[in-house]
Amino acid sequence: MKKLIITTILIIYSVLPALSQAKKPTIMVVPSDLWCNTNGYMMEFDNQGTRVKLPDYKRALQENADLMVVISKINELMTQRGFPLKNLESSLKSLETEAAETAMSSSRSGAELSESPIDKLKNIARADIWIQMTWTINTMGPRRSVTFVLQGLDAYTDKQVAGASGTGNQLIATELPIMLETAVLSHLDNFNGQLQQHFDDMFENGREITLRIRKWDSFDGDLMTEYGGDELGFQIESWVSDNTVQGRFSTADASENRMIFEQVRIPLYDANNRAVDARTWVRGLQRYLKDRFMIDSRITMRGLGQATLTVGEK
Repeated sequence: MKKLIITTILIIYSVLPALSQAKKPTIMVVPSDLWCNTNGYMMEFDNQGTRVKLPDYKRALQENADLMVVISKINELMTQRGFPLKNLESSLKSLETEAAETAMSSSRSGAELSESPIDKLKNIARADIWIQMTWTINTMGPRRSVTFVLQGLDAYTDKQVAGASGTGNQLIATELPIMLETAVLSHLDNFNGQLQQHFDDMFENGREITLRIRKWDSFDGDLMTEYGGDELGFQIESWVSDNTVQGRFSTADASENRMIFEQVRIPLYDANNRAVDARTWVRGLQRYLKDRFMIDSRITMRGLGQATLTVGEK
């Protein structure tokens, strides 16, 4: 019996370090689209001729003191629970710096896909999950309370992976951070559990992205032309199968001119424990086509999780 107890204790101590070193998702807290629209913090973006309304985070941070307070409080609560945070204001400043550097350098023309300001921000922040925050202050005489909604969104797919909402107790003459903390605390551990569960799934089964294959009109051939004893489309599909986690993906469309792969699961980290994103992963396919078949191609991105590889030329 004594040996069994000692063995059990040794097993527990051997497991604890591994648990403490478990990777957690990187998170960034942003105001929700609903909150930005309700409070007048929206901007218009020209998406290839179509006007699209997007939240204007920069102006919201500059003009609304409550927003800074709310983001700071949620950041504080998440940090206390061991979740690494990316700061929205710092990411916006990095985005401005990159935009200034880009404006001073020349770029190649002919890119088919344009990035929205939010897509560009996601590329700068490189967070796994965005927490969209909505809140309203309820007033009844001298008493006030906060109603909140938290939505955890996968930064690559925009799918909701966690959620929490509620209304705090009515308090007299209480500041917003205190009201928010009392409202959120009872829901936060369950919310964080949902976030961690989603990240654990990504760690085991890969991050989900979408891959599109197209061809330039100048390409001497198409996706049904034979290369290396098989059609180019099947060669590409074989590479995708070999380089996804457990071969997990679905071919949504395939023709001589285009292919669409959905629910493509790519690894979070490579053999050297370096983070892998969609662009890095698709770069492997680009090199494969160049090295084996002497086919040039160009990678274009939409957000973090949608990559397009156009074959035939750079």
